[in-house]
Amino acid sequence: MTNSTFPIAFLFPGQGSQSVGMGRELADKYPVARRTFEEADEALGYKLSELCFEGPEEKLKLTEITQPAILTASVAAWRVLQEKGVKADYVAGHSLGEYSAHVAAGTLTFADAVRTVRNRGKYMQEAVPVGVGAMAAILGMPFDKVAEIASEIVNDAAQGEVCQVANINSPEQIVISGHAGAVDRAIKLATERGAKKAVSLPVSAPFHCSLMQPAQDRLATDLSTLNFQNPSCPVICNVDAAVVASAEASRKALIRQVTGAVRWEPSMRLLIEKAASLFIEVGPGKVLWGLMRQIDRSKTCLTVGDEASLQKTLAQIAATAA
Repeated sequence: MTNSTFPIAFLFPGQGSQSVGMGRELADKYPVARRTFEEADEALGYKLSELCFEGPEEKLKLTEITQPAILTASVAAWRVLQEKGVKADYVAGHSLGEYSAHVAAGTLTFADAVRTVRNRGKYMQEAVPVGVGAMAAILGMPFDKVAEIASEIVNDAAQGEVCQVANINSPEQIVISGHAGAVDRAIKLATERGAKKAVSLPVSAPFHCSLMQPAQDRLATDLSTLNFQNPSCPVICNVDAAVVASAEASRKALIRQVTGAVRWEPSMRLLIEKAASLFIEVGPGKVLWGLMRQIDRSKTCLTVGDEASLQKTLAQIAATAA
């Protein structure tokens, strides 16, 4: 069902898109989705499917559970789309979602990916003691102004505190990460300098900054043992906002991603440059759909996370192809 006249990009969500019940409807209706959850349960040695379908939410929010849970719900939705004949010309994923993208591109097996992201979540959680780090979203302030504030904070901090841009999500939304005190000072500065809003994020660790180096080192060891294939379709990697086309480049990009910034807006601009005109967020939530509306409202962005969104997306693709 792909059509060269409207190249399709699949976008896979990252942490924060989880919700109790995710994937359940598709697993109830489609054997391929149900088997995906069973495969995850087997690979992890516990009932991840139960936590996704029934919660409790507090447990689903734990990073080492959240990461494999979102990956599994996303891959289940992708496999249903595949069965319906919808293929991607490009794939990309937000942070953790890049693993889902690589499963879709055949770079990694699903079982390897689900075990790796469980460890990734654990390593990220253990890299920095709780309370030491923080993240904040700066809304309505251009990237260069936010980057300027972050470097000012670092230069002023006598103790060598970290404050870095962690996510370039859209023209409207930049996320910073680092030591809690430094991030607090950046929030104040951003507010004083005219940000629409600067708000601390409810996260358990300061992701995508140099404080994650211990997690990156541990993950690099894990990834070095896995069998990577060359992707079967172009994957846009977060850390460079560029296409990775080989097994080795894919592995290196996933390693560097732990401390590197998620360059989501530049990644979407690259896809637009490459003439992608239909974007489908595959997995739980609508976070990437919302960001695409801030990046380029002229592009069609659809979601597939449950039966209703699946049917709506299939209908829209059929109408576009007609």
